[in-house]
Amino acid sequence: MIGSLTGFGGVKIPDALMGAIVESKALSATLTRYSVPGWGAGELWTLGLVVLAHDFDYFDASASVAGDVRAHSPKGAASPPSGTVASKSSRMGDVIAPTSQNGNEPGSGVTPNELAARVTAYLAGDTAPLNDVELDLSWTTPFQRAVADALRGVPRGEVVTYGELAAVAGYPGAARAAGSFCAANRFALLVPCHRVVGASGIGGYGATGVGIKRRLLALEGVVV
Repeated sequence: MIGSLTGFGGVKIPDALMGAIVESKALSATLTRYSVPGWGAGELWTLGLVVLAHDFDYFDASASVAGDVRAHSPKGAASPPSGTVASKSSRMGDVIAPTSQNGNEPGSGVTPNELAARVTAYLAGDTAPLNDVELDLSWTTPFQRAVADALRGVPRGEVVTYGELAAVAGYPGAARAAGSFCAANRFALLVPCHRVVGASGIGGYGATGVGIKRRLLALEGVVV
């Protein structure tokens, strides 16, 4: 089943791109809808075990975080990082690194229902993995692919600036372009754009709103 795909923050994917997806996927994509109590509802588009898109419609972004969240500043910093990482920065090592070097390695075989269950568990505070799911990135440019891979390598409990993300992806100085990629992210939570902050503050989060971004980071134990 193919319908209208939406991207990050409910932004509709252009008709031309939608047409390309329809043609390339031979009208065989599957839509799985699910809801998460206290958070909202998700739409997951898959082709076999490959995710084509994942959108999540959050409840009111001003909602407060329920329960006792023991949050902390990002690891290794007393405040959000600023500037870009140096070419030999330790942040380009094992802690924050692309999920793949050439971008061609397949992820784990997760069914749509299993992935929906993982997202539900994640939003309930579990450490359910979301960065190993195979995504359809065949439409991306080399830059977009590198940014997606680098962003999926940012672990839970960490944040990077847009400049750092661009540098880790191999494109130092392309902070604005990295921000544009995040703004159009069609894989909500699976490509964790909420872990990307501004050089001097939390930064934006598209139409979804900063309130949800803070809530997601607090869920991971980070206060920005």
